[in-house]
Amino acid sequence: MKHEIDFIKCSPTQNMTILVKTNHAAEHYSGIASSLMSYDHVYAEQVGFIKPPHRQEAAARLEMAGGEFCGNACMALAAHIASEQGLEQQASMNVKLDVSGTESLIYCHVKKRENRYDCQVTMPVPELIERKAITFEGMELEMIVVRYAEFIHIVIEVQDFDDTMRRRAQHLARLLGLTTSDKLIGILLYRPVTEEMAPLIYVPQLDSLIWERGCGSGTASIGAYLAWLSQREVSQMIKQPGGVMKVTAQWNTAGVKAIKIEGNVGIVAHGTAFIDAPLERSRSMASI
Repeated sequence: MKHEIDFIKCSPTQNMTILVKTNHAAEHYSGIASSLMSYDHVYAEQVGFIKPPHRQEAAARLEMAGGEFCGNACMALAAHIASEQGLEQQASMNVKLDVSGTESLIYCHVKKRENRYDCQVTMPVPELIERKAITFEGMELEMIVVRYAEFIHIVIEVQDFDDTMRRRAQHLARLLGLTTSDKLIGILLYRPVTEEMAPLIYVPQLDSLIWERGCGSGTASIGAYLAWLSQREVSQMIKQPGGVMKVTAQWNTAGVKAIKIEGNVGIVAHGTAFIDAPLERSRSMASI
């Protein structure tokens, strides 16, 4: 027996995202996501499920496969909604989304440009930003902890994105996955001199460990970190393997006040995927 999965595949800063349109029970999310994300299937870095909103003012609800929050998936869904509503060239619209991993409504501004959609998205504000120094794998590692309600990002400043640092980041992500209850753990290697970020995202529920080509929530955390570091508002372009995203982080005496990210989304495919029963997670999506 094969299960039919209706989907849209989007490219927000090459952070390839699959949005599932068909209705499925939450206990099947992991199995569906593992199959769709795999190299021999539709292939992507993450999977979200489009659901009816919990709040009347929202256009739709986005539930990520691991229950995490994802800024780029919010952009992807906002672009899909704009496309479904026939948004014309150079026209724009606002979309409110109800999203997993945060209690706040996510506000998206979408503008149609040729074959892509420019998106601006409000992001969750960190509950805490602090500097920590730990001994990890025999070395002193200084890092910035950016803590949210249901996920955590670790910012590590580096001079180069070398293989040794990447391996350490992977080991640290898995260790945090074992010792915390966070739905998502991000290790963000940041090179200040070139304003570049290499984002590693680990979702324990899926055992998905991926060096993403673009990361919206990671971009927001870098902006929050830079605002915290300078004690002022920051507006900066953050280079990533898949392109550039802009972050604006507002600051006041109480800390980071608001964060917005900007990027663009291409809708690259839509159709029906087929998954053999059963739907439970059948493989690890770890990318080492």
